[in-house]
Amino acid sequence: MVGEVIADRYELQELVGSGGMSTVYRAYDRDLQRTVAVKVLHSRYADDDEYTERFRREARMAAQLSHPGVVLVIERGDHGDRPYIVFEYVEGENLKQLVDREGPLPVERALELAIQVARGLSVAHGKGLVHRDVKPQNILLNGSGQAKVTDFGIARSLEMQGGVTQTGAVLGTSDYLSPEQAQGGRVSESSDVYSLGVVLYEMLTGELPFAGDNFVAVAMQHINQPAPWVTERRPDVPVRLESAVARALAKDPRERFATMAEFCGELEDCLVEVRTGETGAPTAVIGAPARPASPARRRRGRAAIPLVLVAVGLALAAVVLALVLTNESTSPNGNAGAGTTTSIELTGVGAWDPFGTDGEHDEDASLATDGDSATSWQTENYRSSFEDLGKEGVGLVLDAGRTVSLGELTVTTETPGFIAEIQAGGSPQGPFETVSASQTVEATTTFEVSGEDARYFVVWITEVPSEGTARVNEVEARS
Repeated sequence: MVGEVIADRYELQELVGSGGMSTVYRAYDRDLQRTVAVKVLHSRYADDDEYTERFRREARMAAQLSHPGVVLVIERGDHGDRPYIVFEYVEGENLKQLVDREGPLPVERALELAIQVARGLSVAHGKGLVHRDVKPQNILLNGSGQAKVTDFGIARSLEMQGGVTQTGAVLGTSDYLSPEQAQGGRVSESSDVYSLGVVLYEMLTGELPFAGDNFVAVAMQHINQPAPWVTERRPDVPVRLESAVARALAKDPRERFATMAEFCGELEDCLVEVRTGETGAPTAVIGAPARPASPARRRRGRAAIPLVLVAVGLALAAVVLALVLTNESTSPNGNAGAGTTTSIELTGVGAWDPFGTDGEHDEDASLATDGDSATSWQTENYRSSFEDLGKEGVGLVLDAGRTVSLGELTVTTETPGFIAEIQAGGSPQGPFETVSASQTVEATTTFEVSGEDARYFVVWITEVPSEGTARVNEVEARS
């Protein structure tokens, strides 16, 4: 769409980002002679009532907010059958890029940024809106270093009981997800407090409190596992600030700061202490020590964690075993002894990029079939959608070693949200034919394959997630 003019006013000049639902352009406002940002819904969702309503709801919600810490909405409208939103243009990087580049930030700078974000979110909460996806990628930094919250695409009214997103749906990014969101529970402003606590933890330590092989592994830690103390990873962080982060990361929403404004107030007091060198009383987490009293106490606290994880693991294993036994002993028609499947070993042998020239990390293809879910093959990083680049997609080529009749193929990923289908053919260089329905890939997704005989199969990705890169950690297949 670069070069098009929207509403006879906004000239699209450059593609600056693309996500699962929309594309963002830098544009020139001919009327007011200024640079703006224009977000346009992807054309494939133009006829989808749910997506268009969610997109328009984002505009309505964000337009209620006027604060230096929130990206300003200027206008919304429709370009043909595609809705668009016009925002102020923030020229700079996002907070994730800053932390990735610089590592742990100075304590004073981390506090300043967290306070700016907290003030913006507090305004949103005052309007009855909870963001639900607070993460450094959604915090933009302008030329003067001011933090601005953006992307209210999955925001929700605190009073909303119906609508396009219901309680029970897990929305948000797993690295910053509150425990109640991970369980599909009701959100409140304390959910945003938790997510901002994770962001502040990352700014102070350069690391996330929890890491895992996939979405589910990280979400389970948010639900069950206490976050490591900040001073375990960065000893120079003041005790009061460490305690504030711990309180924000309490599993029970009732044990966190009651409001974002209260969290902001505590961070402001911490900032005064950092600047003046004076110390005050640290905040406390209800029912938990403000901080570990000794290394021995830390060791005892950590020793209990594996027991929780073992218990969770055993429970999950029991469920999986029951499902496997049920699947192998009963056919879809309920006949005992039917429906047994056989595992097929696949080997990643390269990438399939017929619409590109530079390949797609071909050398890493085998990592998707090495039995280690911590490794992965990944696509290139796309700031633009495939549609805008004139590409139909990219794929991972898998070799069965012989001609087989595939019944299902399961993909495990740490970047859920991309769209893919399975293709098959007789050569690693193609051509390939589609043998499954197109699906949105979650942490673990199984594709039903038509069963046509083939040796080579492709996980054909037609849309990358909002982060710009799709990863395939493991692929498993059965006849």
